[in-house]
Amino acid sequence: MSFTIVEQAPARLNRSEQAVPGSNTRFLEKAAQGNADVVFLDLEDAVAPDEKPQARKNIIAALNDLDWTGKTVSVRINGLDTHYMYRDVIEILEACPNKLDLIMIPKVGTASDVYALDMLVTQIEEATKATKRIGFEMIIETALGMANVDAIAAASPRNESLHFGVADYAASTKARTTNIGGPNADYGVLTDADEAGNRDYHWGDMWHYAIARMVVAARAHGLRPVDGPFGDISDPDGYKAQAMRAAVLGCEGKWAIHPSQVDLGNTLFSPSEKEIATAKAILSAMEQAKKEGKGAVTLNGRLIDIASIKQAEVLVKKAEMIAGM
Repeated sequence: MSFTIVEQAPARLNRSEQAVPGSNTRFLEKAAQGNADVVFLDLEDAVAPDEKPQARKNIIAALNDLDWTGKTVSVRINGLDTHYMYRDVIEILEACPNKLDLIMIPKVGTASDVYALDMLVTQIEEATKATKRIGFEMIIETALGMANVDAIAAASPRNESLHFGVADYAASTKARTTNIGGPNADYGVLTDADEAGNRDYHWGDMWHYAIARMVVAARAHGLRPVDGPFGDISDPDGYKAQAMRAAVLGCEGKWAIHPSQVDLGNTLFSPSEKEIATAKAILSAMEQAKKEGKGAVTLNGRLIDIASIKQAEVLVKKAEMIAGM
């Protein structure tokens, strides 16, 4: 273990993160009653420019009047390069002290973007005498943001999670695709020819590097990595495939841009009963090994050691958080 100890962000379930446009009061009410771990009330891409002032008022009313018990509530503000952002932050935080958990910052490009918002939020919290410190979610969705992802992750003690915004990232990098997440038929390789001259074509994951890079930056700074949207809401199998590859790479959850994706996210990013049982067996075996003065033992024919304990503890802790909801 390095002498540098990484402080972990507050522990929150982040299996599903539902996007809800602030311009639709009915959607806001339904989200408060839904099953998502995290709900972000959107003032940015899902809201037309002329509707932004009213959407802001809708979100203030929703935070003050609706019951959000059991959920983490975030607001996606407009970009720092717009004239909407400062009013998003000031009006909502002054009108709803202690009602908001997180602010989602879109299109973060540099650490200075995070620093600027931190300064503003800190001043408002002091002025309103708020007792709950708001955390930050940051969307990595530009080439500039990915190039500076480590500095962004370390920019503020308020930072809690990094998210991959695939659509804007594709536009920023001028990727040849119009999908919002998911595979691309043109991103693949041909195998060598077999004896008969036949070759197979294997699709690849064009977003593998971006998500893996974001996960490393997040984990290196104690943050939660979260995969972003999957645009085809009529394709649950496609959503599952994208979610599982994100989970394998280390993400804790995935966005749900439609209510039908919420339960999928909750299920896919929850440890199975078999995984929980295995994790508990590992902890039990290692506890016995410790009593016997052993540093490593075998369980079901496999070596388990201190690294196995850490993995098992993560699974058991997550299971306990889910059970405690």
